[in-house]
Amino acid sequence: MTEKMSTLDQLRRTGTTIVCDTGHFESINKYNPQSCTTNPALILAAAQDDKYKEYVKNAVESGKQIGVTDEEKIEIAIDTFFVEIGCKILEVVPGRVSTEVDARLSFNKEETVRRAICIIGLYEQRGFSKDRILIKIASTWEGIQAAKELEEVYKIHCNLTLLFSFTQAVACAEANVTLISPFVGRIMDFFKDKTGTTYTHDDDPGILAVKKIFYYYKRHCYNTIIMGTCFRNNDELLALAGIDSVTLPLDKLEELYTSHESVQNVLTAESSKEEGHEWVSYISNEPKFRFDMNEDTMATEKLSDGIRKFSADNCSLENIFRNLIVD
Repeated sequence: MTEKMSTLDQLRRTGTTIVCDTGHFESINKYNPQSCTTNPALILAAAQDDKYKEYVKNAVESGKQIGVTDEEKIEIAIDTFFVEIGCKILEVVPGRVSTEVDARLSFNKEETVRRAICIIGLYEQRGFSKDRILIKIASTWEGIQAAKELEEVYKIHCNLTLLFSFTQAVACAEANVTLISPFVGRIMDFFKDKTGTTYTHDDDPGILAVKKIFYYYKRHCYNTIIMGTCFRNNDELLALAGIDSVTLPLDKLEELYTSHESVQNVLTAESSKEEGHEWVSYISNEPKFRFDMNEDTMATEKLSDGIRKFSADNCSLENIFRNLIVD
């Protein structure tokens, strides 16, 4: 029976939830993902696609009607466009959609909280409960503190993205965030670029980093979901079979859908008793968090690089809407 089952379905059998990473809601159904993630790059691509020009038009109208200043109109239009795409996705997946706060707010706790509340309000106006939304925030110190407040005070679920280190993962778990997104492939990219090494599933730094987080969370009974992302190849993905969740782009889902490669359950909660790291704490110790992040060259560089790239996409998106709103 397993021989005839697709690699995608075998991965599901290990207990890993499948999430789709796309802004193209028309293409999701084939793979039956539980949930869906978006990011500024995907939303920017959608804004430039003629198929979504009605959504752009509606977002611009909302911005003009609700905003007072040009900057308010642009902000509202952008958030509305994100939400319009998110709502269409929620019509075809049973779970949640992740919608990202502007990456330029990654070091501003207060503005991240404000923007997240506004995004949730837009979803609720369209009839979707906040329980079906994950607010996506970069895993900076300020981002983690914003997520802590959103989860505790406003009961808004958060997805902490651009996560590259054990330090970030520990602080996120202590903040009781709903989900983290460790970037498996980008971790490996850093070390491959530095050393020239071609890694296997036995020594891939991205795989090892996520395994450490997984075992730590299970050993210390944290409920935060670990959703691996940014896989460079099937070896990375299948070496983490059994992880809570993975988010994959459409081309990778198609590859797994048509493949019948055998999948073994690698990660189990039982193994955490032997593998899990001793308990540590960061959430109330900003100097320790910042120092340990500073000591981790890979995490520091990849976090900064990720924020810059997402910020550039946000700027491009803003320019599109600015040209449509400002006379």
